Amino acid sequence: MYNWSTDEKSFKNEIEREIWELEQMINFGLNEKKINEKKLRLYWDRFVIDPHRRRFLEMLLNAQ
Repeated sequence: MYNWSTDEKSFKNEIEREIWELEQMINFGLNEKKINEKKLRLYWDRFVIDPHRRRFLEMLLNAQ
C-alpha cells in the first residue's frame, strides 16, 4: 500500500485496518492487487467512499 501519511499501527484492531485498506484500494487504485469480494461484502455498510463508486461496485456485486 502506498500511503505515507497514515500510521497503520495506530488502528485499534485488524478490522479497522482492513476497512481502511479496502477504502484506499477503492478510492485510489488497486496497485495490481485484487479486492477480496468476501471482505467487500462484509464491510460494505462501513465504507466511506464516493457515491458513484459505491453504485458502480453495487452494480458489479449484484450482477453475479
